[in-house]
Amino acid sequence: MKSFYHFLLKYRHPEPKDDISRFANSAYEDHSFPKNSEDYHELSSYLELNVHYPESMAIFDDAWELYLISEG
Repeated sequence: MKSFYHFLLKYRHPEPKDDISRFANSAYEDHSFPKNSEDYHELSSYLELNVHYPESMAIFDDAWELYLISEG
């Protein structure tokens, strides 16, 4: 299974048109993002502790569901 970060990269877009694309762009620009993690709790804790993510946790949850469907 690929990491959540590597899954998320396919949603990166130079002109993001939706919340998941904006989230993917933010993760890409964040050099501390846990790039090798496949763990929901590790990722959600990281996002909750880093205020530079303007998106809500609901966007992460939506992206996580897509990740599970894609990688499951």
